Amino acid sequence: MERIGKWNVARRYEKRSLLIAVNCVAALSIFFFGYDQGVMGGVNTNRHYAETMGFGHWDEAGKIVVIDKTLLQGGIVAVYYLPGTLLLLEPSVGFVLIYLARVLNGIGTGILNAITPVWATETAEHTSRGQFVAIEFTLNIFGVVAAYWIEFGTSKYHIATSSFIWRFPIAFQIAPLILLACVVYLMPESPRWLIKMGREEEGRYILGRLRGETGEDEGKAEAEFQDIRNNVELERKTAKQQSYFAMFFGIGAGKLHTARRVQLVIWLQILQEWIGIAGITIYGPVIFTIAGISAEDRLWVAGLNDITYMLATLLCVFTLDRIGRRWTLYWGSVGQGICMFVAGGLAKATQEASEGNKKGVGGAATFFVFLFTAIFGATWLTVPWLYPAEIFPLQVRAKGNAWGVVGWSIGNGWTVLLLPTMFKKMGERSLYVFGGVNVLTILTTWAFYPETNQRTLEEMNLVFASDSWFTWEAEKNYAILKEQNPELVQAAQRGNSVIDPETGAAMRKGSLVPRNLSLDTKALANGEGSDEYVEKKL
Repeated sequence: MERIGKWNVARRYEKRSLLIAVNCVAALSIFFFGYDQGVMGGVNTNRHYAETMGFGHWDEAGKIVVIDKTLLQGGIVAVYYLPGTLLLLEPSVGFVLIYLARVLNGIGTGILNAITPVWATETAEHTSRGQFVAIEFTLNIFGVVAAYWIEFGTSKYHIATSSFIWRFPIAFQIAPLILLACVVYLMPESPRWLIKMGREEEGRYILGRLRGETGEDEGKAEAEFQDIRNNVELERKTAKQQSYFAMFFGIGAGKLHTARRVQLVIWLQILQEWIGIAGITIYGPVIFTIAGISAEDRLWVAGLNDITYMLATLLCVFTLDRIGRRWTLYWGSVGQGICMFVAGGLAKATQEASEGNKKGVGGAATFFVFLFTAIFGATWLTVPWLYPAEIFPLQVRAKGNAWGVVGWSIGNGWTVLLLPTMFKKMGERSLYVFGGVNVLTILTTWAFYPETNQRTLEEMNLVFASDSWFTWEAEKNYAILKEQNPELVQAAQRGNSVIDPETGAAMRKGSLVPRNLSLDTKALANGEGSDEYVEKKL
């Protein structure tokens, strides 16, 4: 207990107040991610930056940067996500430092993205875990909005060719990082991480502060503590390897099937980028040009789109824990797919329309771009970040979420690398590609992604214990295992007491760990394992 400093907020706050404090710090981290992700959209269209980096020139007649080297432009953005893209680009003194800065920035952001969602999900209750993370991603898009409007402000600088216009927005990123560095040391560790590391007394204390210990909350923390300890014991018995390499190939995973979970989160993040948001966020001005928006109107229209995007994320806050992760992805894919196909058709119609009709048709195309962004913010923005933080075993949860960040890096890196060339070659037909990917995601979600809503993190091992990849088989297997392993799932659901499932007697504080836990339905059905309990004292 001495390790929990006197300045730790867990000493002063509890329950909702403590959760809000944790959420604010997590949101600050995610805000930086959003700002960092959005800042390059404006920088890429800056005259001085394009000429300095050597990928474009200024067209005085059109009042726009004309891209001469699309691979170079995309590579400077993509290297943040995928350092390997450096091998595809021509080295030049003009942009070596910006490359180095982007690589280092990407490493730091990757670390924050791997840790923050896990910390948030491991402190939140399973009944409101989605809402907890969805609030953070509202701040994520606020970061995108802040980046855009700061760049809009600097674009009005009286010297149009000044480097200040793009250097200040990039430098501003350090402000939230300094604040984050100051406050993070006041925050409590994840109670699940503490218990996993053998610091059970600290973990139990933090759980008590998060869930409450009196009145109707009495017993909730103890119940959750028992579930976590039993799950740690199960994972130690089941899995033999925990390295990134072993996780990817499933070496020594047994019935935990970590390789399957790794593939699911990687592809979920890749699909998130290919449904179209990468193109709209980073190359929004190009899309609005296709839709017929004039150069003078392009900046404020893109900024208004970002504000709509941010406000739409609030819908996810209120729906994610009500309708679940799968249905959130379903309706998002349907809505986004329709928007991309219609926006593509209208963009084509805009180009062929007469001058009298061009404005009206272009406005309709812009509306569907806005609608796509809003639907994405309410659905696909949050779930691909929440899902990896939910489904992995406790022993490797942070590493599992890191695999999700790998998927995000791959998806983001290659989309921003290819999109300049893609839009140049295909124009508005690029939107049809995004629409097609949305159709594909409906099928993949239905077949391969089990529901996690209203299930504790400790239940995830039961959900993924099936040898089949298909969700319907996973659910059947889960129902059997849930009945056969009450020590893993029932304590948190009981709420007010921790009961020995064999005797019906109340268990004393934090001590009984059953030995017969198993993720193998056949083994349990055959009576394998012992019904004894081993006593562990705090």
